[in-house]
Amino acid sequence: MIVPPSAARSAVMRAVKGRDTGPEMLVRRLAHALGYRFRLHRKDLPGNPDLVFPARRKAIFVHGCFWHGHDCARGARMPKANAAYWSAKIARNVARDARVLAELRALGWDPLVLWECELKDRAGLPVRLRQHLGEPTTTLIDR
Repeated sequence: MIVPPSAARSAVMRAVKGRDTGPEMLVRRLAHALGYRFRLHRKDLPGNPDLVFPARRKAIFVHGCFWHGHDCARGARMPKANAAYWSAKIARNVARDARVLAELRALGWDPLVLWECELKDRAGLPVRLRQHLGEPTTTLIDR
């Protein structure tokens, strides 16, 4: 039986940020330092990507492993209390994420998902950004 969360749990959930999170800010700072310029949370695109590079038609999502059902240790950990509710919620998030990525691709956009656990690799993150985005058109050295 799925039990909706209590009022106290709902208050805690409302406090969980959906944007400007620590992992998202890390990616934003790095992308900017590498010379990329971007827009944030474009509401006219499916899923409101965290970072949008309009001229390149590229988008980046920074996903929390737990909330988006990643297959890493943190994402695979399910709460013991109200497990059916959380399992269903995360399954809906995973389905929504897949639908959003497909919609973006259908519109001619190239999305990238960066997982919270992947951000620990500080040496590999700039490489992934450059692979996805190509070389920046302006660099900090050019200024």
